[in-house]
Amino acid sequence: MATPRPVSKSRWIAGTALVVLVIVAGAGWLLFGHVAKTPQVAAAPPPAPTVGVRLATMKGVSQSFEFVGRIKATDKVEVRARVEGFLEKVLFREGQDVKAGELLYQIEKVQFQAAFDQAKANLTVAEATLTNAKLEYERSLELSKRNFSPQSDVDQKKAALDSAAGRVMQTKAALTQAQVNLDYTDIRAPIDGRIGRTAYTVGNLVNPASGVLATIVSQDPIYVLFPVSVRDLEAIREARRKEDGGMAIRVRLPSGHEYPHRGVWNLTDPQVDPQTDTLIMRATMPNPDRTLTDGQFVTAIIRERQEEPRLVVPQAALQVDQSGYYVLVVNDQHKVEQRRLQTGPQRGTDVVVTSGVRQGEKVIVDGIQKVRPGQVVQETVLQAASDG
Repeated sequence: MATPRPVSKSRWIAGTALVVLVIVAGAGWLLFGHVAKTPQVAAAPPPAPTVGVRLATMKGVSQSFEFVGRIKATDKVEVRARVEGFLEKVLFREGQDVKAGELLYQIEKVQFQAAFDQAKANLTVAEATLTNAKLEYERSLELSKRNFSPQSDVDQKKAALDSAAGRVMQTKAALTQAQVNLDYTDIRAPIDGRIGRTAYTVGNLVNPASGVLATIVSQDPIYVLFPVSVRDLEAIREARRKEDGGMAIRVRLPSGHEYPHRGVWNLTDPQVDPQTDTLIMRATMPNPDRTLTDGQFVTAIIRERQEEPRLVVPQAALQVDQSGYYVLVVNDQHKVEQRRLQTGPQRGTDVVVTSGVRQGEKVIVDGIQKVRPGQVVQETVLQAASDG
């Protein structure tokens, strides 16, 4: 059996160093591998969105009610022919203003003038016959008193006198009818107003069955009619009692501009429509510039003359959904809240609020689309344009 050879001291030192190196390398791998697998620190949350707010404030506002109204002429006349004949003249320009009594159309007069002359002649004959019958009756009556004529002759003369008198009455009536028909050949304006298009021109045959020749619509003054609910009517009446009936009636045109002239209360319909629970109110409006037109849709405004302090919010803050109007406000914890509103009349860029927010609350007007209820925001108080 071979005897093992002794290990030299230098070899032992080298082997020991190799083992130590391997251990150190393994420990380093474990250390760096652990560090590589350590998760990263979470990113900081994004900053709260910034919004612009305005404060709900009290302003002097006059109470008002707005309704969809329609303009209606006080008078409207359809011009028609009363007799048959050919049109000889059309004496107006379509769309012009006409005065009552102004000549519009002229129908040929020949046949009507002839009928009038004949009726006048018949009256002359009838009056002559009546005069003769009267003389004969008086003569017969006188002879009868002297017993020179029988009573039957007196009766005949009396009958002839009465017949002649009746004939005079008939011819007078015929003359009057002939005069009326002759006058109807001149078709005149029955009212002041503006005349529209003519349905017939010169040379056409017209008669009572021809329909409307033209329409005249009065212009100044003019009516505005609008339906009012029973609830609003009570509020309006209460406001009128406060102001001794001094509420102003205004009109807003489709362009958005307010009509410069005030209206005067004219009529409140005595009946309520059971289907809509409304009744019709009417006001008379001056129309010197012919701005208002019959049939035109407008906004009728009933407004108090005196202003009272009322809570308002910017109209830009107002949002609407299926449940109605609402605004977003920022509370003391800088969180967004949704508030349902009851609104009143609009005043410029503001709208009156009767419930839903309190004075001094911050109403979001800028950045509404990027926030939601419950979200924390950074608010910046903005000033109204009129405040700057």
